Formats: sequence, structure tokens, C-alpha cells
Amino acid sequence: MTEISDANVRRARELAAKLTLDEKIGMIHGAGLFRTEGVPRLGIPPFRFDDGPMGVRAELENDNWAPLYNTRDYVTYLPSGSAVASTWNTELARETGKALGEEARGRGKDMILGPSINIKRAPLCGRNFEYMSEDPMLTAAIAVPFVDGVQASDVSACPKHFAANSQETDRLDVDESISERALRELYLPAFRAVVEDGGTLSVMGAYNLVNGTQCCESSKLLDDILRDEWGFRGFVVSDWSAVKNTERSARVGLDCDMGVTNNFDDYYFARPLREAVLDGTIPEADVTAKVEHILAVMDALHMLPDREPTDESFQYPPRKPGSYATLEHAKTALDVARESIVLLKNDDHLLPLNETATKRLLVVGANADRTHSNGGGSAVVKAVHEITPILGLNGMLGGNVHIDYAPGYYAKQVEQDAAWQEESLENSALEVVDAEREAKRLHDEAVALARDYAASGDPIVFIGGLDHDFDIEGRDRESMALPYGQDDLIAELLDIAPDMIVVIVAGSPVEMPWGPRVRTLVWNWYDGCEGGRALAETLFGRVTPSGHLPETFPVKLSDCPAISRGTFGQAGHVSYDEDIFVGYRYYESFDVPVAFCFGHGLSYTTFDYSDLRVRRLSDGRLRFLFHVENTGAVVGAAVPQLYLGLEDCGGNPARDGELDDATWRTDRPAKELKAFAKVWLEPGERREVHLDVTDEQAFGYWNVDAGWFALAPSARVHVGESVQDIRLEGRVER
Repeated sequence: MTEISDANVRRARELAAKLTLDEKIGMIHGAGLFRTEGVPRLGIPPFRFDDGPMGVRAELENDNWAPLYNTRDYVTYLPSGSAVASTWNTELARETGKALGEEARGRGKDMILGPSINIKRAPLCGRNFEYMSEDPMLTAAIAVPFVDGVQASDVSACPKHFAANSQETDRLDVDESISERALRELYLPAFRAVVEDGGTLSVMGAYNLVNGTQCCESSKLLDDILRDEWGFRGFVVSDWSAVKNTERSARVGLDCDMGVTNNFDDYYFARPLREAVLDGTIPEADVTAKVEHILAVMDALHMLPDREPTDESFQYPPRKPGSYATLEHAKTALDVARESIVLLKNDDHLLPLNETATKRLLVVGANADRTHSNGGGSAVVKAVHEITPILGLNGMLGGNVHIDYAPGYYAKQVEQDAAWQEESLENSALEVVDAEREAKRLHDEAVALARDYAASGDPIVFIGGLDHDFDIEGRDRESMALPYGQDDLIAELLDIAPDMIVVIVAGSPVEMPWGPRVRTLVWNWYDGCEGGRALAETLFGRVTPSGHLPETFPVKLSDCPAISRGTFGQAGHVSYDEDIFVGYRYYESFDVPVAFCFGHGLSYTTFDYSDLRVRRLSDGRLRFLFHVENTGAVVGAAVPQLYLGLEDCGGNPARDGELDDATWRTDRPAKELKAFAKVWLEPGERREVHLDVTDEQAFGYWNVDAGWFALAPSARVHVGESVQDIRLEGRVER
């Protein structure tokens, strides 16, 4: 694991002591849109950043957002954060990070701005597709190896956005009221994990305010918690244009001020900070501390020269070169995509389709022929290639299967304008295109083809969902409804062909009014450059689906606790009144029906669980042991999930029905994820599985009265394939 050593800190202090004030100032603010200034006389290079979590962004001019290159900056398009989390595979998370780190280093970058690890509080957040989960334990378990993978290539990860960046509406100024319990139990644990267990070298400060204070001005977040409690030794970079006040940000542990405009000398940590130091408002020692943090990271990344120059030139330690747009990285993207696809329904076992018997296939839906790499905000990628679903199906099935395709609805291809970044500082609205005539033509064409295929009994696959006009940075969705009239089209097609297979491509949940009628339903995230190939392989059984949902899919938006009990998407102020009852913690505790529960995912095989036992290990950890057997006919992956329901910890386990406000604040969720595994089994294979947790992980909770973490004395134990599909139960005492 790459981390900052005592030697790195000493080296940083030695170099910082040699710098002038102007040189220090140059190192702590943008001297370009994605770089700081270096110090040539000491061999200190500029520090170079780049977006983003799904691949390295296209190269831009230093002082404007115009593209710089033609072909030399094409890169691998990696699956979204939601897709990686949907694999429930920590090794694949590490491989994804490794590919991203190698690509960033290959492009000459020192930091990649990711992963995005904010908690999915509500389904409408425009950046949910970047984020991993509604659950802090799953987010941490995926993010830690991801960060480790990135930093293996001498490039820094930058988990973002610290903290609680849970909506895009008014994102620069919205003030979020969050209880200490919710912060400590939901919104901070993944950041703590990437610091303490992942060794992240950087963290990004968020745009928003938390409890009245801008995140990039928060001594509590950046000093008391991040550095003093968690021992963070790296540097904190602002989100681009997140700094609002020179003095308030200079006095806290924010180290680098980056922005989206080209008035670099006017950045808050540029000329204004220099003047504040010279007039005595800000001690130069505060600036020096920021520089030392940055230099320590640079030394850990082998960016700084050896102490003594040779022949009047600086000698640098070996640094990994990286690589990008490689076949190896495309293979990583394919591996992740294969394990991220979630089989939500397969009532009549229509999947997998029979590759040999299929002679004709009808594909309906614009997302079958849609690329997604070229949209989404800072997650945009200039992809060297992207296999769409229709390309994946045609490429796999070849000439023996005739494939008809009909878009079915009108949706323009998303093409992100280069100027979006500066415009993203303003709240935006979706452009409405009057395309009624074209929409009707496409609808009628799809319906006519569906009648023909239904009459002959040939399979029909609908591939629809969202795109980056909806899953996008800078704008939240207005509803959970599918756009472009898809709900009506799906309903009509199901009238014609009840066996139609529905595939939804999206980065966040959608309402499914036709859900009870559909027999086969597949969820496909923004799955990177090989996503279409992985989907084709899954539909035809070359791959057994093993993805499980990292978030709950509610039936309707009003069921979401951030909507029903809190507020979401408002300008000015948002109150997190749902407290820790986010996602399944709410739905399970208060018996609210959901469309698909947290952790859900079907397979082409079945699994049996037995023999739950609990042991205390010599190092103090708890070990939960049980057997899992593949009782079906094909190889598949079980995803055993351990949930605990804490007992006797100030409140009571939450019960069905509403609680008064006082009780709501202290009661515990019925179930909380504590550990999981992913276990591949051959048909008939039976294997013992163990899940280990510490007492803090198992029993820890934020004691509202005392104001610190405490340990519950006992807990109910639930082991299963999802939060609702529980196979084994018991009880454990600390």
C-alpha cells in the first residue's frame, strides 16, 4: 500500500524551508485548469490533476476548456462506481483502480480525481451513477481496494466529495443539516476507511455546507476529524471552484485551491492569500503547512529529485510510467461489467436465451445503440472504444442470427459540450426537444415489429433506461419516471409480447409501473467500454449473472425517506431528518415495500445455506461460519451478506410504523450490513464460508447521549443473499 512515511514528511519540511513565499503560493493554487506551479530552481515539478472516476479525461488547454489533442488522449472507459459496487467483488475493485491508476500515470498525471464515494441518499441525485452505494460498509469495502489499486502506479487517488455531497441542486451553496450520528455512521465511514485502511494520499473537499459551514472551510471536518482523529497525512484539494473565502479556507486544513476559470492569479489561494500573509492576517506558517502536505505526497509519488543534483542537473528516483488505452485495461472493464449486471427477475426462466435455437432477435430501445462515455459531467471519457448492446449482440451472435433493431422512442445522442464545466457552476435545466412526430414514428415502427416477432415466437429484448441527460453532474433528476415515453411503450410491447425481456441501462433507480407484468428484468449500469459485450454474454448464458444491487430500488419516489421525512433537491437548505434511516435501513425497519431490495441479485443457478456458527478468534475478532452449496446446474457466484440488528444500545430496534421524533433519533435499524463475500461454486460444490468482523465493526454505534462511539452488548444475526432473502439467523453477544 502506498502511503506517506515519516521520511516523506521530513523531506517535505526540508524542501518547504527553502521556498520563498511566492513559490509556496504558486504550489497551492491552480496555475492551470488542472495543474499547480512548480519550483524549477529546486526541481519541484508542477502537480497535475485530472478527472475522473471512469477514465482519464481528455487533454485540455492549460487556460481554457478547448480540447488539446486529436487521437493521443483516447483512454479506456471503465465501469461506473455503481457498477463496480454491484460486483460485490473487492478484487475487481482493486483491478479497476489499478487500471485507472496506470492510465492516469500513462497520461502524465499525478492525481486522478476519484473514486466518488458519497452515500446515495436519494434516487434523484444527478451523480448517483458515479457513487457506489447507499451503505457505508459496502462503499468502504469497494473504495479501499480501489484506492490501493490506483496508487500502485505512483499516482494519487482523490476520494470525493468530503463530505455529504448528496445532491446537485444548488450544489455550491446548499447547507445540509445532518446529525452527528448520521455523519458518523453513514456519511463519514467510507472516507475514514480510505484514509486509515486505503492510505489515500489526497481527499477532495466538497462544494456544499454541512451544518452551516462550507466543507472547504470546516475545521471540524478537515482538521479535527480528518487529520487529528484519522491521522491523514496527505493533502486536501478543493473541488473545482469550491473555495469561497481566502481567510476561512486558509486557516483550516485545505491545501490546494483549484477552479474552473482562468483568472489563476485571482484564485483565493493566489494573490489574495499572498496579500493576507504580507499584511499579517494569515501566518505564513499556515501556508507552509499546506506546502508541506503537498510535498509529502509528491515525495511518496517519487516526484521530487534526490537531495544532491549531479552534473548540475536534478536526478529523480524511478517512477512507474503507466500505460493507457491497452487491451489489458479493456479486459478489466469487461471482467467488471460481467459481474456487475444484475438479474432482477427471471420468473419463467426465459434467460438465458438459447444461442443455438435463436434465429431471429428483435431489439427495441435507444439505449441498445447508445454510447455513454461522452457525457455525465466530469466523468466524461474520450473512449478509445465502447461496445454498445446492439454491437455486443451482433458481434457475439454473428451471421446465424438475424437481428432487427428499432429505437422505439426519440432520444438524441448525448454529446457533452466542452464548455459545460464553467456552466456547471449554475443550476441548469434540461432542454426540451419538440420531437413528437419522430417519437410517434419510432413508436409505431417498434410496435409493428413486435407484433411480427410475437406471432412467430421469436425473442424480443427491450433495452432502454436513462442517459447522461439525466444521470449528470450539475443537475438532479426531477422524478424517477423513465423519460421519452418509455413506460407507455414498454406497457404496449408487453401487451403484444408478455415474454419480452426488459433491460434497463441507468445509473440510478427508476419507477417501473409495468414491473409486476414483466417476467424477465435485467439491470445494466453504465458498464464501460465492454458493457455491450458483457450484456450479450449474460443474455445468452455465456456468463452467469452475479451482480447484486448496492442500493434499494423503491416502488415510488415518495417511499424514499429523504423525501418522506427529510428534504432533497431544495436550494438554500436541506435537512437530513431521516437521520441514519437511509435506504434499506429505513425500508427494512419500517416495513416499506420496495421494488427490489438492497443486495438483491438472481443467478442462473441456486444456492443453499446451512450450519451458522459464531466463534471468537484469538485476536478478538468474531468469525461467522456457514456452508454454501451450489444446488443448480451451472457455475455461479453466491454473495453471502451478514447483517446485524443491534440490541440494547440506548434505543430499541426500530419497529413497524412511524415513531415520534424523540424515539426516531435513538432507535436502531432492524438490519445493518457488516460483512460479505463473493464465492464462485461449481454445480454441486459445497464450501465453508467465514466472515470476520471486529467488535467495533459488529457492535459499534454512535451514542447520541454520550457523543462518542459505543458498543452494543448483543445483536441479532441475519445471513443471506440480500437484506430480505435471509437464509440463516441467530444471535451473538459481545
